[in-house]
Amino acid sequence: MSRLSILTKGIVKENPVFVSLLGLCPLLAVSAMVSDALGMGIATTFVLLGSNISVALLRNIIPDKVRIPCFIVIIAGFVTLIMMLLEAYAYTLHQALGIFLPLITVNCIIFARAEVFARKNKVCDSVLDAVGMGLGFTFAMVAIATMREVVGRGTWFGFTLPVLSEFNISLLGQAPGGFVAFGLIIAIVNKVSKGKAAKREFGCSGCPAACGKFSAGKQEVAD
Repeated sequence: MSRLSILTKGIVKENPVFVSLLGLCPLLAVSAMVSDALGMGIATTFVLLGSNISVALLRNIIPDKVRIPCFIVIIAGFVTLIMMLLEAYAYTLHQALGIFLPLITVNCIIFARAEVFARKNKVCDSVLDAVGMGLGFTFAMVAIATMREVVGRGTWFGFTLPVLSEFNISLLGQAPGGFVAFGLIIAIVNKVSKGKAAKREFGCSGCPAACGKFSAGKQEVAD
C-alpha cells in the first residue's frame, strides 16, 4: 500500500465513522454545534497521532501478552495531556466536551488503529494512518454537526443564518437529532457508494483483535 493510500483511506474508503461505524458515542453526543464537533475531532486526532507514534516506536519492546494494557496506558497518557492543554488554553471547549473528553481513552478508533496498524508498521506509516483516520473522524463530526446546527438551530459556528434562524427543525438540535442526522448521512453515503460502504464484516470472524484470536483458539481446542 502506498503512503498516499495510507493517508487517504481513513478519509473516504475506510472512514472510521461512515464505513466502520466506530466512535459513535462522541459523534452523537458532541455534534450539536460545529465548534464543539471540530474541537472533539482535533482532540481525538491528537491522541490518535500520539498513540500511533508511541506504539510504532515500542512495537518491538512491548510483550505481546500485555500489549492491550500497554496500549490503554499510552492512550490515557495522551488523553490526560490534551485535557490539561484544553483546560489551560481553551476552557470553554473543555467544559463543552465534558465527560466525553476523558472518554477518548476508550474510543474504538484509537485502540483499533494501535492494534491493527501501528503495532505492525513503522513510525512514518503510522503517522500517515493516524492523520488520515483523524481527518476522517473530524470530517464526519463536522458534517453531522453542520446538518444539526444549520437545520436545527439556524446557525453555523454560532453565526445566525437568515431565514433558517426563524424556520428550523429544533429536533435536530436536541439529543435525538444526533441519531436522525447520522441515519440520514449514512443513507446518503450508502446511496452514493451503491451500498458498498454497508457491506462490511463485523463480529469475531472479521476482527483482527486478540479477543477474536482467543475465541478462535478456544473453538479449535473444543473441536
